[in-house]
Amino acid sequence: MWKYILKRLGMMIFVVLGVAIVIFSIMYFVPGDPAQIILGSSATPEQVEYLRETMGLNKSYLAQLGIFLRDTFLRWDFGTSYMTKSSIIQEIGVRFPRTLQLALWSMIVSVVVGLPLGIVAAVHQGRWQDNAAILVSMLGLSIPGFWLALMMVLLFSVKLGWLPAYGVGGWEYYVMPVLSNCLGNIAMNARQTRSAMLDVIRSDYVTTARAKGVSERNVIYKHALPNALIPIITLLGTGFGASLGGTVIVESVFVMPGIGNYMTSAITNLDYPVVRGSVVILAIVFSFIMLVVDLIYAYVDPRIKAQYVGK
Repeated sequence: MWKYILKRLGMMIFVVLGVAIVIFSIMYFVPGDPAQIILGSSATPEQVEYLRETMGLNKSYLAQLGIFLRDTFLRWDFGTSYMTKSSIIQEIGVRFPRTLQLALWSMIVSVVVGLPLGIVAAVHQGRWQDNAAILVSMLGLSIPGFWLALMMVLLFSVKLGWLPAYGVGGWEYYVMPVLSNCLGNIAMNARQTRSAMLDVIRSDYVTTARAKGVSERNVIYKHALPNALIPIITLLGTGFGASLGGTVIVESVFVMPGIGNYMTSAITNLDYPVVRGSVVILAIVFSFIMLVVDLIYAYVDPRIKAQYVGK
């Protein structure tokens, strides 16, 4: 089991390293000059060139990439923001808990709503409950999160005045961001749960349990659901990663001081170190989430756990 964990950790290193190289390359080749943006249009070419030299932007691609990888992974130093001159790792440390809280609540709501919706749809296949669940799933996948966020602001903040339109504070500040961020995951969880449950409830052991007189509730929740959890757990892991990624848009709409809003502002200002550091942090968190998902498999399915023994 420990060998398997170490192997997955080794794979994580290569994944995060690959993400770091890709995001560095994207920001390196993107049009625009950070030095020119910082100094403004009134700066002379000599001033711009001096600032580029000071910031290390005149070095070659490979030289800058090497410095970035060394500082990031050996020194755990993401540098300072071009615009605010503040430490990026400190800014991320302050902002990331808000982003993580938003993603966690989004994931919880998507599970609490999506899984029962999928189970009901599978149990009542072909009936109105199934059709209603399919309709909700289609709407959830079709409606863009940012559009839903804007519509909720207009309705619940501007028209009704029930919820704050932006900022952070008590629970009421998270209602609209969470709902707009989790809608797509609710739809995906419902669809995957329905599909997995339909495959399982047609199995011979489920038919046998019913023939023995086991109550329908026990058949569904004690026999069918545990065996349908493997693909669902995979979706939950990727869904949490999607929730983290979705905060980039949601935090911008609701002006929440999280890592998503921080990164969006940095992209606009070509603040390379901020974008790179934020993406690397998100990649590390997502990689750990997928590692946890893989380990949970062993406790859900004894067949997978048996494969780990002796490895």
